[in-house]
Amino acid sequence: MQLPSAYSNGHSNGVNGANGHKVQHALLSSNSNSDEVLDLLCVGFGPASLAIAIALHDAESNLSLSPSVLFMEKQPQFAWHAGMQLPGAKMQISFLKDLATPRDPQSHFTFINYLHKKNRLNHFINLSTFLPSRLEYEDYLKWCAGHFERQGKVAYGMEVQSVFVNSRDSSGKVTSFSVTASDSRGNTITRNARNVVIAVGGRPVVPQNLQSLKHVAHSSQFASTISSIQERETMLGREKKLKFAVLGSGQSAAEIFNDLSERFPEAQIRLVIKGKSLRPSDDSPFVNEIFDPDRVNGIFNQSPTSRAAALALDRGTNYGVVRLTLLEHLYEKFYHQRLLNPDESSWRCQIIPNRAVLSASQSSNSSILMKLGAVEKDGSDVEEMEADYVFTATGYVRNAHEGMLGEVRELLPEQSGKFEVTRDYRIRFGEGKVAEEAGIWLQGCNEGTHGLSDTLLSILAVRGGELVQNMFGNESATASPLLSSAASSS
Repeated sequence: MQLPSAYSNGHSNGVNGANGHKVQHALLSSNSNSDEVLDLLCVGFGPASLAIAIALHDAESNLSLSPSVLFMEKQPQFAWHAGMQLPGAKMQISFLKDLATPRDPQSHFTFINYLHKKNRLNHFINLSTFLPSRLEYEDYLKWCAGHFERQGKVAYGMEVQSVFVNSRDSSGKVTSFSVTASDSRGNTITRNARNVVIAVGGRPVVPQNLQSLKHVAHSSQFASTISSIQERETMLGREKKLKFAVLGSGQSAAEIFNDLSERFPEAQIRLVIKGKSLRPSDDSPFVNEIFDPDRVNGIFNQSPTSRAAALALDRGTNYGVVRLTLLEHLYEKFYHQRLLNPDESSWRCQIIPNRAVLSASQSSNSSILMKLGAVEKDGSDVEEMEADYVFTATGYVRNAHEGMLGEVRELLPEQSGKFEVTRDYRIRFGEGKVAEEAGIWLQGCNEGTHGLSDTLLSILAVRGGELVQNMFGNESATASPLLSSAASSS
């Protein structure tokens, strides 16, 4: 049995929205393309685009005209980290850093108003926590998304292929772009827009020496994959104890390691990490200011050398680290094993430190045979490990926009070749090549210029307001608190 690919988008032919109703858009009939030029087309409808939709909704009463907007999303319905919806998993940031509160606490789309509308506000207050479950936060995001689905602004099952020039003015400047996508039936859809936002998230990374093997999956596919494994093992009726390996040292790896140890109480679980031990994330108040929206200006204005050094120093707040509560929980498990048996080599659950996978192959019985070597030379020999199933919590690469934008590369400045962005997230095209009222904007792939918060939820509310201001601020009919505040932070 081949487990779901880490690169699978999980598409189906359904077009049900987050609340179960059919989602359609008047401009998306599969048998024709529209010549209408939208004001904004967003590629992807995850939290980043949803924050833009909310900011635009909150600002519309102050705009002379309501912009025409369409969101294209490749998933068949709204979902957020569906593969890591594990029992009991909590958010790692305060609910106050939702998609609206930091920009406008009076917005309809705050997490508190969501709780109020769901008749759970007082019950949530009784929990005395700033950290809701990951499941509840996804439900909040779906609740927000449902508003725009009902307005017909979201098209699911649309996998965008490319962006290219649609129109130019008399001086040759580009005034709009065309976006082509494949729908769930394989039809090609083309839509035009003055402004295009690409916010497609990261693409899972599986180590190259494991990519072609069966029974290997990325952490982003864990929830669906583990269900398939349970069904498969039940069907086979095997009596042997399963062997699992988890690769990675961050929060996702630790959560999967913990989940497997509880879900399969007889199985052998190995967590392979490159460092010498698991390390805690630093979410202390002063360190958390790294993710404040008003820090972006300072980060962007640093020299490339200073910025790279600062980012390397701050990576310990977000990469390859685990929340302290989970570390303490895991340590208790290890202590209990030690209590029952002081021989660590016989423990059911083990952490294998200072190791990396040198090579991997498939055995005749479909298990994975891995050779592990020391990351920092410690005199140990190469060791072998066999696992029935391997999960890789090995991060994401955020370069999907490069493939989509191949047709507009000619608009980049000469001798550049890179899709660099300005402070307001707009791609820096060559001077005089794109009209001021048009542009392509990148979201979630600008960590190198805008800081660690670029890929996180913390900044989305304010950043969404900034983009609305930069695209449509000049069209405001009256002074708007949203547009004014966004302008002052740009």
